[in-house]
Amino acid sequence: MPTTDHPITTPVTADLLRGALDVERTEHGVLPHRLPAWARAQCTDGQLAMAEAQPSGVRLVFRTRATTVELETRPTKRVYVGAPARPDGIYDLLVDGALAGQASVGGGNTLTIDMTTGTADHRTGPSGTLRFTGLPDRDKDVEIWLPHNETTELIALRTDAPVEPAPDRGRKVWLHHGSSISHGSDAASPTTTWPALAASLGGVELVNLGLGGSALLDPFTARTMRDTPADLISVKIGINLVNTDAMRLRAFTPALHGFLDTIRDGHPTTPLLVVSPILCPIHEDTPGPSAADLTALSAGELRFRATGDPAERASGKLTLGVIRDELARTVAQRAAQDPHLHYMDGRDLYGEPDAAELPLPDRLHPDAATHRRIGERFAALAFAPNGAFAPNGACKDGGAVLPGEYR
Repeated sequence: MPTTDHPITTPVTADLLRGALDVERTEHGVLPHRLPAWARAQCTDGQLAMAEAQPSGVRLVFRTRATTVELETRPTKRVYVGAPARPDGIYDLLVDGALAGQASVGGGNTLTIDMTTGTADHRTGPSGTLRFTGLPDRDKDVEIWLPHNETTELIALRTDAPVEPAPDRGRKVWLHHGSSISHGSDAASPTTTWPALAASLGGVELVNLGLGGSALLDPFTARTMRDTPADLISVKIGINLVNTDAMRLRAFTPALHGFLDTIRDGHPTTPLLVVSPILCPIHEDTPGPSAADLTALSAGELRFRATGDPAERASGKLTLGVIRDELARTVAQRAAQDPHLHYMDGRDLYGEPDAAELPLPDRLHPDAATHRRIGERFAALAFAPNGAFAPNGACKDGGAVLPGEYR
């Protein structure tokens, strides 16, 4: 029987983590990363550094008989000057695939961002501990999904029974790359970001390279995907190229080919799905960059606006409409020699009827209800019998796997 008299502390090591591509040792514990160290060294952008260290899709996975589980962490909270306070990040506890508890950790570090000046101030704070009790007294698989939107240093895992890495259940690995929408934006919790929901419904293991503000066809991201083992791959490209005004059409098309070429160097026959942007009315026909709406910010609301001129499309400036057309054309061209390459129009996940019913609250990012809709639709399309990820079963060996049940 488990006992709480002498809790067992288990070091957090890479074999207990899924969804992380690198684990950095810190003074007090470990910090999961979603890009390897060599990739992080090739870009000093603060937005990318923040995004890749936020553990979207990263979870502790272990097998234990423990009825009590504690996790000590030091989160980094974001504060936007003039905007409403953000809620604490959520940790989701799953037992044998079913949601069994949720918790948050207060305190931690604080990153204060001033969107009017582009400056950020980082202050160190104390660690905190979350505790789950009353778990079933039997051998079971336990998953703790880390907050998708809070950098999370893992300091100590404590239980009242021994812990061992969970065995490989033979599920296919889905590697996905996208923007803040894929990262999780305003999803309710880490298992309800649209990629996590779609992975559950498809019965696959998720590696989420959704990087807020950083889906920019970066070569180091393509090389990371090339080198990451995966059975299914998807790339959702568009919104960040527009809202950062990062390139023109002349540069976009060769960059897209190069990105796909690099992925194919490591995964020549893996199903590869290219997904265009979901509907975003402010950028459908108006180029970027995006900017904070200062009038709304002065009223305590965070909203964005498009600052480009639609007439600039003639000189090659990108809009979502331009990008969708070029993505569809490029995939069709390549698919003539690559039968495992597929295209999905993002408006099939969230289009005009959805925008009328569930408008984007800040004009860029979907809310929790929309994440669920996008995840369910992606799963229904991609994992359908004729879909890009059509399963012969969702296991590597072809056996069927039922998706995790969320209650």
